[in-house]
Amino acid sequence: MTTRARLHLHVYAPALTTDDGRPLAAVEGMERALPGLRLAWRVSEAGRPIALPEREAWLAESITDGEFGLLCNGDEGYPVTMDGRRESAISSPGGEPLLLVHAKLPQDDAVVAAARDMLENVAEGVRARWGVVAPGPVRLVIAAQTGPKSGGPEHPPHGLPMLKLPWHIRSPRHPQYLGWINYWSTAAAEALGFPDPSRDAELLARARRTESGGWVVSLTDAPLDLDKPAHLEALKRAYERFPEIGGRAET
Repeated sequence: MTTRARLHLHVYAPALTTDDGRPLAAVEGMERALPGLRLAWRVSEAGRPIALPEREAWLAESITDGEFGLLCNGDEGYPVTMDGRRESAISSPGGEPLLLVHAKLPQDDAVVAAARDMLENVAEGVRARWGVVAPGPVRLVIAAQTGPKSGGPEHPPHGLPMLKLPWHIRSPRHPQYLGWINYWSTAAAEALGFPDPSRDAELLARARRTESGGWVVSLTDAPLDLDKPAHLEALKRAYERFPEIGGRAET
């Protein structure tokens, strides 16, 4: 039996506060982007879905220690999940605590078609600094790029650049890595020097401005597949264009 391919959404935003409404904004943003999606179940310790008739109240109660609970769509045959995790100050760029919103979805035609809207809605809803959508295999490559760390590869795969560990990146405005689709807030885009019309024609052809003034930028039309030479080259060009990503321009 083959394993279903998965898309991962990761969005980094300022840490949650008491009575913070951003978790609900993230959940509703996902639902608006993907017709028919309803994240109205929590996940039990045994991994089974449990219906949440009062989802908003449950979300508010689940905001503890800067996190919010794991939600799903209740369909174990087609699982979609989302949660919010606290990234501590000592493990985050610039020494500022963060909220990491993570969602995982099947990589099928409907999800791929909605991926840009999902990223934009979630990122704008939580007032994110930056975020990405990336296929599962690309997530593994990102992990291999990030270091140095004990037991990690001496050189990243595919000739890609080494990225600093998050706590070694000084500016919280600098994204830690690139994905297939990338969200950059106004502050992140300014820190990257994007857009530069003379240098970014290729990226601008797959980019759109968000309501808040940020950007959603796709590196390729189809989900990033690093076994495809054209996709790998697109990723390498983007890393070369933005040395600030991953703290590589910091000395």
